[in-house]
Amino acid sequence: MSEKTITRMDLSEAVFREVGLSRNDSAQLVETVLSHMSDALVRGEQVKISSFGTFSVREKSARVGRNPKTGEEVPINPRRVLTFRPSHLMKDRVADGNKS
Repeated sequence: MSEKTITRMDLSEAVFREVGLSRNDSAQLVETVLSHMSDALVRGEQVKISSFGTFSVREKSARVGRNPKTGEEVPINPRRVLTFRPSHLMKDRVADGNKS
């Protein structure tokens, strides 16, 4: 399996090649989309991208955890966590990629 990571630069370069916007406009478009997504998640809204998946924020309540090394109980504070649920199309596409 490849260790390649897709970056913002890669996304803006893809927009530049596929859509034909200038490099600056492509980078601005990618930044704007990511900004809208992160702002919505901060507000607690879901971000659903058809055929890709859904990003959402989950509230986790306080609980008692345990240090695995010492066995000592440690309180874990309540927090918000980001979750991603891939669409069935994305799951199928990734699974098909494993076959080749």
